[in-house]
Amino acid sequence: MPAPLLPDTPRHIPPPPTTENLDFADLAIIDFDKFKTPQGQAELVADVRNAMSTVGFFYVINHGYTPEQTRRIFDIAEIPFRVSDEEKKKYVAKMKEDGSYQGYKPRQYWHIDAGVRDQLEHYNIHPDVTKREHPEALRAFLPEIGDFARHNHFNVLFPLLRLLALGLELPEDTFVKGHDFDAPSETWIRFMKYYPRTQEDEEKTKNVWLKGHTDFGSLTLLWSQPVSALQIMTPDGKWKWVKHMENALVVNAGEALEFLSGRFYKGTIHRVVQPPVDQRGLTRLGVFYFALFNDDVKLVPLGESPVLQRVGITRRYADDVAPTMGQWRKGRIAAYGQTTLKEGKEKGVQEELINGIVVRHYN
Repeated sequence: MPAPLLPDTPRHIPPPPTTENLDFADLAIIDFDKFKTPQGQAELVADVRNAMSTVGFFYVINHGYTPEQTRRIFDIAEIPFRVSDEEKKKYVAKMKEDGSYQGYKPRQYWHIDAGVRDQLEHYNIHPDVTKREHPEALRAFLPEIGDFARHNHFNVLFPLLRLLALGLELPEDTFVKGHDFDAPSETWIRFMKYYPRTQEDEEKTKNVWLKGHTDFGSLTLLWSQPVSALQIMTPDGKWKWVKHMENALVVNAGEALEFLSGRFYKGTIHRVVQPPVDQRGLTRLGVFYFALFNDDVKLVPLGESPVLQRVGITRRYADDVAPTMGQWRKGRIAAYGQTTLKEGKEKGVQEELINGIVVRHYN
């Protein structure tokens, strides 16, 4: 039986990776092929636990998506940015009003530093692509986007959540149960573009495009792309670049997972900076799957974990005032790039208070 014809769209031609001699982070590589044997699965539990409790970032390979499928989703990711400005206005996300990213985040919505506003735009889609309307140009591609969402959710996110639960010596469905595909939640697919900035703006912001921060959900899945700009802060306080790996995923923990694990799993600080010299002036296209717990999950450390009982729990707040996932993401989305930050005690660190919890931004 012939494969169904897919709607046509121009190809996204990715630029070559940088040849600059950058200081790349040494990240673990999690190979899903190891799921094929019991010994391999045991190794994955140990590898994911070690990576997430130390650096907080790792690669995933052999995740079930072919290079051709990955190229196709990057073709589709270009489409929201070809929509007219007039039509985009109909689909702007209600970030301040509802604490939701569903829809467009326009360029220059966030303040970065020294009066400079951001030059990134993104379009966000709930995993259930039928939950809201989308720009006309994107509608023919919604079945493919829906399939992509399900692959991220069930074939990548769920296996990782099971490994993370087993790493805490908890039942393997502990985190999976808090990530229903169709429950009230703000998990989303994100197509994002960073546009080049003026030299004046680069100087004012010291080449920082997005300040150092931690994500606020459970896990972030970034489909690796070749324009180098992402940096992570290593445990010794140094900024290191994340290297592109063809058809790999870059995975990191967010604050919600950090809260529930009593900071055993680390929400690593990361930022986006101007690309290296041989990639200056390029537009950077990104594809993400941002996973959040269901809105009603209370972000209280899982004290029943034998691992946490042995190593101890670090709390950001008392259990009785712990926010739910819904409260936390609404506060984080509504405030980000909109509030006046105060200088923190550490040099280069600015702070804001959200739901009684100090959130730090690193310059």
